Amino acid sequence: MKKILVAAAVAACMSSVYAAEDITVDVAVIGAGGAGLSAAVQATDLGAKVVVLEKMAMVGGNTIRAAGGLNAAGTTLQAAKGGKAAQDSVEVMYYDTMKGGHWLNDPALVRTLAEKSASSVEWLLALGGDLRDVGLMAGATFPRTHRPTGGALVGPEVIRTLYTAAKTRNIDIRTNTKAEELITDKSGRVTGVKVKGKDGTYTVTAKAVVNAAGGFGANNELVSKYVPKLKGFATTNHPGATGEAIEMAQDIGAQVTQMEQIQTHPTVVPKVGEMITEAVRGNGAILINKDGKRFFNELDTRDAVSAAILKQKDGIAYLFFDSDMQKSLKATNGYIKQPYCLTGATLDEIAQKMGVDAATLKSTMDAWKAGKAAGKDQFERADMPRNLDKGPFYAIAVTPAVHHTMGGLKIDSKTQVYNVKGQVIPGLFAAGEITGGVHGGNRLGGNAQADIVTFGRIAGQQAFIFAKQVDAAAKK
Repeated sequence: MKKILVAAAVAACMSSVYAAEDITVDVAVIGAGGAGLSAAVQATDLGAKVVVLEKMAMVGGNTIRAAGGLNAAGTTLQAAKGGKAAQDSVEVMYYDTMKGGHWLNDPALVRTLAEKSASSVEWLLALGGDLRDVGLMAGATFPRTHRPTGGALVGPEVIRTLYTAAKTRNIDIRTNTKAEELITDKSGRVTGVKVKGKDGTYTVTAKAVVNAAGGFGANNELVSKYVPKLKGFATTNHPGATGEAIEMAQDIGAQVTQMEQIQTHPTVVPKVGEMITEAVRGNGAILINKDGKRFFNELDTRDAVSAAILKQKDGIAYLFFDSDMQKSLKATNGYIKQPYCLTGATLDEIAQKMGVDAATLKSTMDAWKAGKAAGKDQFERADMPRNLDKGPFYAIAVTPAVHHTMGGLKIDSKTQVYNVKGQVIPGLFAAGEITGGVHGGNRLGGNAQADIVTFGRIAGQQAFIFAKQVDAAAKK
């Protein structure tokens, strides 16, 4: 997997210098993350000539950093897994997402997300992706998180799949190429993009534009403007997630929504910045504070878990798991090799390395096992899959960091972007983290991947349809 991704990155970088010459396409896509590549592949398959404009030196955006999985309800893989996974439905996913977002989500967008999620998984599988492992993540009633076999990291697999599909289709992907301005005609229709590459500035004339440039989680100045308490917070975002493409759309009158809804991820390694996937907790890990005690339901929503950790001593907790849990999830293979991961053959040894009282830690683990046996956890955690009593034991210090900006451009279920007057901006579509309304006040783990692929595909489809309409009007 790593070799494939390195090859993809190198290929992107090798073809990243273009002459500063104006070009004309049917659809211009801003951003080569999961949403942008989904839009580009979909539009191309429908017959559009597409260019993808990526300001960074390689494709992937935040998507390539995604760890947990892609949520989808009613898939053939859930049916094959059986049990609780087979009980899932669109209605349950809709309810979980609305509840998880504190009912601030746009219901129409959530309905689309839930209804189209299964087809997004099938589409990626058809493109050669591996999402055959189905697991449970926080906030979900049933297992619906689709990830690579064995529970490996989902983001690299999604990008590998989409990038391979794009290159197979000879889609023009221009890295080191920054979109700087949306071009409109006298009627307000978006007709292209002014871009800046290494060789200069030029114009991309397009019949439709898909803005999939991502959020602004790496721009702490902008983050703290909307949520002052997050000033100085670390981030899990890639360096390019700075939000100027949102402002670029605002320059032509685009409306933004819920910009103050910014999510922190609860399990990020302090000073290192590496995010530990939520699937670790989903597969059975627990949170232990510096007193050696559990303090919260690990499978509560991200905002609630983040707030609970920040209330602990030094705002830090330990993500604690045993060898049984570790073997159940491939994503942990990399974590346990890192210096930040503490390892102990016994509870006494791991307690010493954690700096907690061994007797207290043992009492905590006894209470965990008793709760599991009784089927009733003291913190009301519904899923307790493991006893966590098989050495060696592992502990990783974690704290919250800025993870996902849930606000952004206002769109509808067709990914059309609205202006401040509540009118559709003709020719402009948007998908992924640059949009607002899908996740409301809190995003469930696994829903971002569902969001980018589902709405990315819709944006590609709608941009193609709009481009055909432009062609038809020109012939009249």
